[in-house]
Amino acid sequence: MGTKSDLIALDALTLRDGLATGAISAIDLTDACLDRIAERDEAVRAWAWIDPEFARDQARRLDTYRKSGRPIGPLHGMPVGLKDIIDTAGIPTENGCPIDKGRVPVEDAFVVGRLKQAGAVILGKTVTTELAFMQAGETRNPHDPAHTPGGSSSGSAAAVADGQVPLAIGTQTGGSVIRPASFCGVTGFKASFGAIPRRGVLMQSPTLDTLGVFARTPLDAALIADTLFGFDPADKATAPRPAPHLLEVARNEPPITPTFALIKPPGWKDADPQLHAAFAELAGALGDQVFEAELPSAFDQAAEVRARINFAEMARYYYRYARDGMDRLGPRTREALETGAGIVARDYLAALDWPDVLYAGLEEVLERCDAILCPAAPGPATEGLEFTGDSIFNGVWTLLGTPAVTIPAFTAENGLPMGLQLVGARGQDARLLRNAHWFTRWLDEAGA
Repeated sequence: MGTKSDLIALDALTLRDGLATGAISAIDLTDACLDRIAERDEAVRAWAWIDPEFARDQARRLDTYRKSGRPIGPLHGMPVGLKDIIDTAGIPTENGCPIDKGRVPVEDAFVVGRLKQAGAVILGKTVTTELAFMQAGETRNPHDPAHTPGGSSSGSAAAVADGQVPLAIGTQTGGSVIRPASFCGVTGFKASFGAIPRRGVLMQSPTLDTLGVFARTPLDAALIADTLFGFDPADKATAPRPAPHLLEVARNEPPITPTFALIKPPGWKDADPQLHAAFAELAGALGDQVFEAELPSAFDQAAEVRARINFAEMARYYYRYARDGMDRLGPRTREALETGAGIVARDYLAALDWPDVLYAGLEEVLERCDAILCPAAPGPATEGLEFTGDSIFNGVWTLLGTPAVTIPAFTAENGLPMGLQLVGARGQDARLLRNAHWFTRWLDEAGA
């Protein structure tokens, strides 16, 4: 299937099929990724830890196993990048934090175990902002290194966007999957809250922390997310549920042509005028398939409520960092910890009531559409590396626990991508991915 360098241009589903038949070898694909990283690492800086020989050894063993004729997993031979807050046994997991420098876990996180069972090659650990908050790491936007890649899953988004790895894992507490995916021009999928177990992942806010994935397409996102969904008694947010069959559902044609609700969420007025123009053009092109809907006025307080929960829980779960090394943390992290320590129990507990109240107000909109359309970020990636961008268009969906996916639908005048975000009902991840897949095909046809 072409040279090694050609492999990085293929989507994950095509790679999966080639790996399964032997048309592509795991070692050739892994080498192609490593070659790309060697070529581009100085410019993009997406990796916190990578050991080429460790990756190649996994790939060779997987090739040998496939030749034995025994059954293989759905990601057999597929390289995957892991955000460096996800524990990997024997491999450094330093949380983007100087206090955790040299930290090597003894057990894999739940999702790492699932990836290994599926036959994935753990290619390496991707850069995260400090403690998965807003103190930027060293990763650059692969489209223009003078611009931020977003955060906190900066390395995962940038690595996929630059062709350094076909799939990667991230997390979102505010906008840490959707925003960097939008800035870097890839598909980002944040699962419903509680769909993917978080055992072995740095806990910042148990009410909000959610895992997600980065890929080229919604179908690629469904492929890897299928292996991650599940129940883990160690994570009280999860529950025993039937397998969602995300890829199977996402590949199917919707039973009827989808209808979308276009929402201009709080913060819309301050968004880039280019984004306003893009959405107006999009609405015109969709015609009767879209209607504009308004969120209840209570949503104006959603960002404040989400921040209150985040900061209060951050102060609790990051207490050891504040106690043992506050002076070693960046100013954004310190400010958040200090803010969280000052939140009184009354206000925190009251904030916990808001997600279900807000979701009740959203259900009327969700009942009238197949998915909500809204911006993934206020505009293209901002210039400079100190600020990872505003999560105003993401945090509300994290607060409500709904699934969200962004696709690279628009391009700004400076050539940087801008994402379109689709949001679905809680637990309707497969349906949302199906609608996102439909939308990507519609965009391709509309642009033809």
